[in-house]
Amino acid sequence: MTAQIIDGKVIAAELRARVADEVARVKRDHGLTPGLAVVLVGSDPASEVYVRSKHTQTQAAGMASFEHKLPADVGQDELLALIGKLNADPAVHGILVQLPLPKGLDTERVIAAIDPAKDVDGLHPNNAGRLAGGLPALSPCTPLGCIILTKSVHPSLAGMNAIVIGRSNLVGRPLVQLLLNENATVTIAHSRSRDLPALCRQADLVYAAVGKAEMVRGDWIKPGATVIDVGITRIPTAEGKTRLVGDVAFDEAMKVAGAVTPVPGGVGQMTVACLLVNTLRAACAIKGLSAPAV
Repeated sequence: MTAQIIDGKVIAAELRARVADEVARVKRDHGLTPGLAVVLVGSDPASEVYVRSKHTQTQAAGMASFEHKLPADVGQDELLALIGKLNADPAVHGILVQLPLPKGLDTERVIAAIDPAKDVDGLHPNNAGRLAGGLPALSPCTPLGCIILTKSVHPSLAGMNAIVIGRSNLVGRPLVQLLLNENATVTIAHSRSRDLPALCRQADLVYAAVGKAEMVRGDWIKPGATVIDVGITRIPTAEGKTRLVGDVAFDEAMKVAGAVTPVPGGVGQMTVACLLVNTLRAACAIKGLSAPAV
């Protein structure tokens, strides 16, 4: 048995195309150009790569892209003042502060300062609370991408047993809420969970989001299960180079699962695409327009 590979590149490209079509429609019909502002503090190489990708894809979708680069030693008040200006700017419908922030800055205060209506990262306490309450909200992009990838295999998740390994505010917790909204039966596992392999073997849907390379082994997986790998870690090879792996032992999983996301080429591809979705949704909501068909 060889599992189906869930191609995040293809699915993300299709999603970006649908977003671009909807952006063109709201421009034509309503004179609205959705705008995304990204704030980068410091010069972390990985963050710079992410920000460049977001800028390129935002423009490719027909949206306005605003970049704000601040030095690593910027003061808290200066950063909050910038967020205040972006909150008040009618051309900006989405605000994303690239994380992690340099030491000395209060991440929770920064996130709380963003207008919840423009919080396209879905991390503001208002959005997190609405999501937890089953109310409409802007959801974090990576969990949203996980749901879209899963539904490419299973159009309905109702009644399926799902396990989410990892309980971070960025992925694990919001993913649980999104799965509940899809009427799945959800277990959330973490470092204190007992007999994690046994818990996994009961699941039709496995979401690995712990950041521990190849932790989920093939014999943890129920035959035919769908496995969504959120992790990404660079590990050394015997040749003295490095390679990217996920939280799932991919080759082992391919022999047991029904469908698996690769690393790279899986969940990571969806995160920026879902950011575009959130920006379009936020722009339409702020302007009082009906939700876009994406």
